Amino acid sequence: MPADTPTTPDFLPACRLALVLIALAMGGFAIGVTEFAAMSVLPDFAKGLGVDEPTAGHVISAYAAGVVIGAPILAVLGARLPRRFLLIGFMGLFAIGNGLSAIAPNYSTMLVFRFLSGIPHGAYFGVAALLIASIVPIQFRSRAVSTTLLGLTVATVFGVPVVNMVSQNFGWRWTFAIVSAVAVLTMVLIALFAPRDKGDPDAVPMRELGALRSGQVWLTLGVGAIGFGGMFCVYAYLASTAQAVTGVGPSLLPMIFAIFGVGMMIGNILGGWAADRFGMKAAAGLLLWSAFALCLYPAAAQNLSTLLPVVVMIGMGGGLGSVLQTRLMDVAGDAQTLAAALNHSAFNLANALGPLLGGMAIAAGFGWTSTGFVGAGLALGGFAIWIVAYVTGRKTVAKNP
Repeated sequence: MPADTPTTPDFLPACRLALVLIALAMGGFAIGVTEFAAMSVLPDFAKGLGVDEPTAGHVISAYAAGVVIGAPILAVLGARLPRRFLLIGFMGLFAIGNGLSAIAPNYSTMLVFRFLSGIPHGAYFGVAALLIASIVPIQFRSRAVSTTLLGLTVATVFGVPVVNMVSQNFGWRWTFAIVSAVAVLTMVLIALFAPRDKGDPDAVPMRELGALRSGQVWLTLGVGAIGFGGMFCVYAYLASTAQAVTGVGPSLLPMIFAIFGVGMMIGNILGGWAADRFGMKAAAGLLLWSAFALCLYPAAAQNLSTLLPVVVMIGMGGGLGSVLQTRLMDVAGDAQTLAAALNHSAFNLANALGPLLGGMAIAAGFGWTSTGFVGAGLALGGFAIWIVAYVTGRKTVAKNP
């Protein structure tokens, strides 16, 4: 933030704002580690819980289901409460869910505990985005929001490889125990540094649910649910593709996933900047970029030297998150909390849809690299929804200048 930014009761000084951003990003880091590391240690906890890997994969689906269901419920019920209080509570629930996951005695309880862990995921990011957007000048809003998501992308670069090594040396349960500890640390940081707000006494569940009457809200969520599916389509099968097609050994997989995370980090930073400068148009650019990169993937996967730069390019498509988050703030009216939380429900639907369609293509005999073309189709599908949102949004503005 520029040094001459005025300090008002709403706009925090740069040093205090930095501490708030670090506190919120720490929560994103914890969520990123548990979401992505669970995939990387799946063979370990499958063996530990006495089930095969496809069955253990349902544990990941249970977490995603918790995100989709929990985000709107917590957003509606907590709309009147102070955001600082909500964030501490969400991280507390997240810490409990992951702590229980670390001591789950069997597969059935693990399913329940992972579902519980996913419940506060979307609501945390949604409320964090609203909090940070309320304390920075509007011209820096998207970049500030992207910083809260930066913790998630940092997790894919550093957190997941570190937790993976810990899991290999000390057991998979430590993966979830470490996440629980980071969540507790986040609670402390938010309690220390997040501004104290009074909440919104006028917020009621029906007002929050009013966001669902907006066509622009649904279209924006559709862009994320479909368009983001392309990235997850490739990510879910990246390890298998790298080994079966590229010919790399298991020891190189953490490096490939870290490279993917670097791309997400770059995309997140650039996405926040582009959203501040170009608004919703930035989403179109990112979707077309993703479609292009995903089309390159099948050919690039034949060789490690070509795979790595394309993996970075695909990861950069992750910048779509901060663009759509701020777009929802603009079109949700008074129902800010619900709309912001639903953004992450949409992304988790993408996380389910992309791997499902990619898996169907692989099972049909089109090969591991077919996920690139399937993903490109999803990115273009998101772009088609964006066109509808953009055109209808301009018509709405024209009718209500």
